[in-house]
Amino acid sequence: MARGLGKGIGALFPSETLESIQKDEHIEKIPLQKIVANPFQPRKKFDDEAIEELAQSIREHGIIQPIVVRKKGKKYEIVVGERRYRAAKLANLGEIPAIIKEMTEEQMMELAILENLQREDLTPIEEAEAYQSLIEKLNFTQDDLAKRLGKSRPHITNMIRLLQLPEEVRELVNEGKLSMGHGRALLGLKNKRQMIEVAKKVINQSLNVRQLEALIKQLNEKVSRETKQKPKKDIFVQATESQLREFFGTNVQIKKTKNKGKIEIEFYSEDDLERILEILNLNHEEL
Repeated sequence: MARGLGKGIGALFPSETLESIQKDEHIEKIPLQKIVANPFQPRKKFDDEAIEELAQSIREHGIIQPIVVRKKGKKYEIVVGERRYRAAKLANLGEIPAIIKEMTEEQMMELAILENLQREDLTPIEEAEAYQSLIEKLNFTQDDLAKRLGKSRPHITNMIRLLQLPEEVRELVNEGKLSMGHGRALLGLKNKRQMIEVAKKVINQSLNVRQLEALIKQLNEKVSRETKQKPKKDIFVQATESQLREFFGTNVQIKKTKNKGKIEIEFYSEDDLERILEILNLNHEEL
């Protein structure tokens, strides 16, 4: 693990900014065909209109600030500057000015994520996925991230919780049809199977976050009433369910009949299923 990283660009280039790197580092012109995207790029969606505007500026004024790349075989991977790279392609340039830096994959991933986080224009889901990547691939804790990024621990926790939303709902947040506030409110639904249906209702009826919270309160009260009418499970089963929920990080139910029973483990996306399979030391190929 690459400890000592993580204060943004300054962690990799001490007491420097990209502007000073441009002055002090050797800049080469690299053919666009030799450049490939950053595999650790947290941004999944790029604003086509903004890229077109940047391309027009490049046609008129050229590229003022070089991108940063690292050599990988016969190609160059983008570390910082993917928007400029995309705009240069759109402007039909043959080459682009670049600074070549030597760095590990860990350094490259952290710099790519931090540079995007500092721009503050990632979608909430992209931001959450960036945090999760740093936690999983660089063994950071949420406390580590909070200190390195100047964020509060609750902010990091609340963002990562958005990844518990079903994939379809996460996509609606990515597209800007639902806000982060909507996503957080939806996580409060007791009946997780209702999430997609309720999310679509929010969009169709243009519900704000407070209206959504009121709707969820009504739906949860209905679930509570229905639950009270059902026969209570014995204390042993309830305690076991609680332990299993904590272990798997998702809803788990034990259902017993007279002669047999079953355990149901819920998941809300393919990623969530993969996570549960990893806990069980299984993967799709073994099933």
